[in-house]
Amino acid sequence: MTQNKSIHDNFKQNEAYLNDIITHYDTKGEDFGNQDRNSLKLFKLDDKTLNVKSFRIPNLVNQIAYRFFRKSKAQRSFEYAKWLQSLDIGTPQPVAYYEFKTPFLFKKSYYISEQLDCDLTYRELTTDFEYPNHELILRAFTRFTYQLHQKKVHFLDHSPGNTLIKKVGEDYKFYLVDLNRMEFKPLDFETRIKNFSKLTTYKFMVEIMSDEYAKCSGENYEDIFNLMWTYTEEFQNRYHKKRRLKNKILFWRRTK
Repeated sequence: MTQNKSIHDNFKQNEAYLNDIITHYDTKGEDFGNQDRNSLKLFKLDDKTLNVKSFRIPNLVNQIAYRFFRKSKAQRSFEYAKWLQSLDIGTPQPVAYYEFKTPFLFKKSYYISEQLDCDLTYRELTTDFEYPNHELILRAFTRFTYQLHQKKVHFLDHSPGNTLIKKVGEDYKFYLVDLNRMEFKPLDFETRIKNFSKLTTYKFMVEIMSDEYAKCSGENYEDIFNLMWTYTEEFQNRYHKKRRLKNKILFWRRTK
């Protein structure tokens, strides 16, 4: 099995330590967050904490695709993080990525970044409506999203857990995580508004985001709200339909 890696210039001197993290990933480090889809662990490096994401081995079709035709999730995460930084868009500091391949198949990959301690994520805004400065943060998040769009960034996983929020003085800073699904191109009006569809089920939050996006863009509020709410409902309908189908399949599996 061959190894491919790329280390950020700021961490070249730590290559031996990073190699050791990957070699002993299964036996070292501290588990972090949800481990259902991919494994996340924390490792100490001097006064920093590194967040290491281990992507699970893809299915056979994708093992071939990632081996010969597509960049891996780890590589995309690393490269996209560096590009976001060049655009002055917040994301945890990228450190390195590692890949392991056979002559014909892609196997494991890892993305390493600095752990960023945040005060909340967007998800808390959907569960705690009494959170201090709730509307102020929501409007600031909308302006942040508008700036993403202006800088030709289409974050395809723009969902509640993928934006970290940190209070800095009286302001709020936003940082994107789970970066492997992005596009970089000019966005038309409908694509911009559809980018909000996965964020919340609450109409009053959609109203606030629509109002703030209208102020940023100069577009008509009613047009933005009607489109944003339509896309939100469509996404929720697809999501719940998929969940119901999955539950039926799992039910039949359990009865075999």
